[in-house]
Amino acid sequence: MNRRVFLGGALGFLAAPLDAVAQSTGKVWRLGIVRPGLPLDPYVEVFRRALGDLGYREGRNLAIEFRWAHGRAERLPQMAAELAQLRVDAILVAGTAATRAAQRATTTIPIVMAAVGDPVGSRFVASLARPGGNITGVTLFQPEVGGRRLRWLKEVVPAVTGVAVLRNPTDLPSSSPLWRATQAAARTLRLQLHSVDARDSTDLTGAFAEMARAHDDALCVLPDTLFTTERGRVVALAAQNHLPAVYPGREFVEAGGLMSDAASLRDQFHRAAAFVDKILKGAKPSDLPVEPPTKFEFVVNLKVAKALRLTIPPPVLARADEVIQ
Repeated sequence: MNRRVFLGGALGFLAAPLDAVAQSTGKVWRLGIVRPGLPLDPYVEVFRRALGDLGYREGRNLAIEFRWAHGRAERLPQMAAELAQLRVDAILVAGTAATRAAQRATTTIPIVMAAVGDPVGSRFVASLARPGGNITGVTLFQPEVGGRRLRWLKEVVPAVTGVAVLRNPTDLPSSSPLWRATQAAARTLRLQLHSVDARDSTDLTGAFAEMARAHDDALCVLPDTLFTTERGRVVALAAQNHLPAVYPGREFVEAGGLMSDAASLRDQFHRAAAFVDKILKGAKPSDLPVEPPTKFEFVVNLKVAKALRLTIPPPVLARADEVIQ
């Protein structure tokens, strides 16, 4: 069964089968993309447009093999293995789970990652400056944002004392720098953290029931592919439990969450295209330092604030990069 997904018409690009593309003259680069979510991903579109700006044309000198997990993380290893068997010239991945799947699938094909929290702690690279293997790219890694998210909660809900922290212990161990930074900020702000774990989508309802039993005042969601994929359920459950929440990405706020503070995923995917370009031109991933986030977005949803009967302080609104009315 041919599992390619061709999205050219919807996204303004032509994605032709490899045999058709090969009929054109010159080198045709083959790129694999593994995504845990659904087709028509806006960030993949950003990446493709950035490649276009660098001179790559699907149907002429570029062919892309897509693999979409449709929210089923257990499919990622198989999809990464398929791309490795096709011997594509490079693989684009995003998030810890997809990166780990690609790492296990190949040690020779260059892998460009985006939106990965801690590539050193996850053992994808030896260090940010010297990756040392076949993986490089852009990381979300900046532990300080964990403390900043709690400070936003404290400013918006001054009376908050207990904060539930939703995390996936599979991809965020207790030793994670982000988790440690969040704990340190909680001590400074005199907040009591309540760690609530969810390893897959079936755990989410129980996780929020646990928050209700603990009478948590607010919620901080840590970054994870699971939560991003299930963001509709996450923000709906937070609303049902009347929990003011801060999220690890604007996608949650656009889906009905209160506020988010995170590195821009659009920027991450745009910059990932430059890594692919360098690799296709002969650079080795081991020689390309992993780049930290450079653009952050603080987004507030006033409609959600009203539903929660919260008044966002003017100083907070003044610092927001975007306010959704």
